[in-house]
Amino acid sequence: MTADAGHAQRLTELLRTNAEPLLGRWVDAVAALLRGRSTKAELETDFREFITALLPLVGSDGRDVSGPEFGEIRSLLEDYSRSRVRAGFTPTETASSVFSLKREVFGLTSDETDPEVHREVMAFSGLLDALGLLTFDSYARAREEIIREQSEQLLELTTPVVKIWEGVLAVPLVGTLDSARTQVVMEKLLEMLVETGSEHAIIDITGVFAVDTQVAQHLLKTVVAARLMGAECIVSGIRPQIAQTIVALGIEFGDIVTKASLADALRHALRRDGVHVVRREVG
Repeated sequence: MTADAGHAQRLTELLRTNAEPLLGRWVDAVAALLRGRSTKAELETDFREFITALLPLVGSDGRDVSGPEFGEIRSLLEDYSRSRVRAGFTPTETASSVFSLKREVFGLTSDETDPEVHREVMAFSGLLDALGLLTFDSYARAREEIIREQSEQLLELTTPVVKIWEGVLAVPLVGTLDSARTQVVMEKLLEMLVETGSEHAIIDITGVFAVDTQVAQHLLKTVVAARLMGAECIVSGIRPQIAQTIVALGIEFGDIVTKASLADALRHALRRDGVHVVRREVG
């Protein structure tokens, strides 16, 4: 505590005695700020917990809120920020919810004549500023986590591994390949090879428009990894532009089987398993 204990106790008593009307005014102010996008009941639940955790901190030095005494309120603000990110609120709206309490506290103590109480209120205002900035930082971290989760989920969705025949898997790739995506391809393909016991895997890049050296190396590593697990990899759908790029970069595919289309690759895999596809005349 950096403030005089008596005045800190006086401000704490004012806040505790007027907790319900203070809470009500705070909820009304934030509800108006959010234009009805969060109900007063939801706000009241969050803010009641916040005030309960805040009261023991009155008189604390607000310049550093990383200490253990701020652990509970940090956790509440992090949870609040995370929920606001998922609900689509802006960082300004989220942090302003904390800053709005300052105006209500100023109104509550406006009739106090003791200058020391006002000094304590200003110190309390600094504490709320620090907590508001903490809320802003928590919002930014939560948003980054969500974006990262969504990116990972999108990678999963855009790199499907499908079983197209008994013992034959296919990975149809569409769009731009980068290192992160090709890494996901490798991991998912190897997992499916283990799960299905497949002996053939087709990597179809018909829908891929560009391949650089690093991506090509990742694809080659995927083929090698599959071979180590006893599966043959076939690369199909190499477009003319990509073929020219591979040649220009001096990338050697060695003895890796390549086919013009997914259908050709499937036919090759089936033939290796002793299955022959015969066109039957109808009519």
